[in-house]
Amino acid sequence: MSEVLVCPFLMTSAADPRTVRVNTMTPASPRTLSRTREILQDLEAVRENLLALSDDIWAGIDRQDLEAFDEGVRFMRSFVEKNSAFDRVATDLSELVQQFMSVRLEESEQSGSRDQEQNERIIAELNHEEPHSIDEDFTFKRPFGFIFDGEAATGVTTWQRLYKLICKQLFARDEILFRSLEHHADFISNRGNHTVSSDPTRLHKAMAVGPDLYIESNLSANSICAIIRRLFAEYGIGVETLKVFLRQDRDAEREHV
Repeated sequence: MSEVLVCPFLMTSAADPRTVRVNTMTPASPRTLSRTREILQDLEAVRENLLALSDDIWAGIDRQDLEAFDEGVRFMRSFVEKNSAFDRVATDLSELVQQFMSVRLEESEQSGSRDQEQNERIIAELNHEEPHSIDEDFTFKRPFGFIFDGEAATGVTTWQRLYKLICKQLFARDEILFRSLEHHADFISNRGNHTVSSDPTRLHKAMAVGPDLYIESNLSANSICAIIRRLFAEYGIGVETLKVFLRQDRDAEREHV
């Protein structure tokens, strides 16, 4: 079975889109599925690591040396422009592969949100790993699970996915409060850039958290954690209610088994 899809990154013009025929049947080989999912996860990691690299470079620019600062600003402007273009292509490529291969990055996730017994099992498994607070530095580190206010999830492969799941829980907890953050000064930058908006075009990379409500997601791991801390402050939630578990810790533990 197949269907024709328009690939945005292959379009030559609005009047002359190129199309590809996509096979929507699940591939027979589990090995191919697993390898495809790993490659897509690596692609997501590259996107997040580039954002972390941007943060690192910007933090390292000497503001006291005007010549170095001007050169740094020119570099960052070019870096952000090219990275934004890469991110758009990577998004289109990931979506195309996921549909063609019938693979979803979220397939490996397990959540205890609707099953208390499963929630307790996931918590028990995660508690064998080292927990981390969102006050820490997560540069070039990747999550694989979290426990938020007694509710656990594992198989979470990116910071953006963790961010989305946390935001959705907060939205469900108090929708009115979350919507009010669109006009909250702490969620609007000095340049007028919004973190939360009902208009996705006002964000660099909009991520839906509820009906007609979006949050900025073009962020590094540390920037995501900073926004989660601000969200928790507005909700009156302590940062200790969220424990993050890292892929690096889990993989290191397995190597020693």
